[in-house]
Amino acid sequence: MRCEVCGRRIKGKPNRVIIEGAVMTVCGKCARLGTPYHEPPKPKAMPRKITVKKTPLIGRVKSTASKPKIDDSLELVDDYSVRVRQARERLGLTHEDLGKKIGEKVSVLKKVETGKIVPDNVLARKLEHALQVKLLVPAETLEVKASKSIVASEPKRGLTLGDIVQIKTKEEKSEGSE
Repeated sequence: MRCEVCGRRIKGKPNRVIIEGAVMTVCGKCARLGTPYHEPPKPKAMPRKITVKKTPLIGRVKSTASKPKIDDSLELVDDYSVRVRQARERLGLTHEDLGKKIGEKVSVLKKVETGKIVPDNVLARKLEHALQVKLLVPAETLEVKASKSIVASEPKRGLTLGDIVQIKTKEEKSEGSE
């Protein structure tokens, strides 16, 4: 090991000193240039903290609870934001009152009313229950009708060159007969 000040080989135990704010490993001669540095004691391992689960407030859902399944057979009405605002005003509730009643933040409720947030089925159910409005309706299913060619198992095809030639010849014959 070499002295960090003079570069000589250190014989014996190296000295740790502070020279102009820097901690250096130096030889015995250069050690007098600084003040002795003593390593701070390592912190002892702190005992682990015991965490106590608090009981949730009434109406609140535990954050560790599994998320409820979303029902795909229901969809949100298009004018949900208007319905929520009108129902809240009809009941004489402020955003804060409604938020406390259903356990949601005021900012979320304001964004739902302005249409900036589309509520999921869980929030929509809470709003339906608290405001006595209908926000979720059964989803409309689109029935796909089978075309005649699929039912008759005929492959559907586009125009071929032969079809175009036949059309052209029919057009020419009809124009010549007029």
